[in-house]
Amino acid sequence: MSNSVFIARLIGPVLLVIGLAVFANQRAFREMAEELMASRALTFLSGLIIMPIGLAVVLTHNIWAIDGRMMITLFGWTNVISGALRLAAPAYVMQTGRAMLKRRYAIPVFAAIWAVAGALFCLFGFRH
Repeated sequence: MSNSVFIARLIGPVLLVIGLAVFANQRAFREMAEELMASRALTFLSGLIIMPIGLAVVLTHNIWAIDGRMMITLFGWTNVISGALRLAAPAYVMQTGRAMLKRRYAIPVFAAIWAVAGALFCLFGFRH
């Protein structure tokens, strides 16, 4: 099994379940996100978790082909950048996150993005 298929099979179900869980529990997720955005320590800690995950993907899979493999690379780079921002500028991330959470449709939009991304990763990973 190639790295691409393995990573897609690893990421896909996780993102799909997150998206579906957020759809099913929007109120609870909003409260949890608000708690995260109120804590500089949790924001920093999330960066400590997210950045190495993204870096592991980028170091093993930095492929810029126009196919499903690019989706994996973009996922890795998005996590590297997101994690770095949380570590370097937690106050900015918290402020931006709080502003996004004020939008009524933010939670369902995030849920849809996670669910669709998860479905695409699953499609790419499990059809091989």
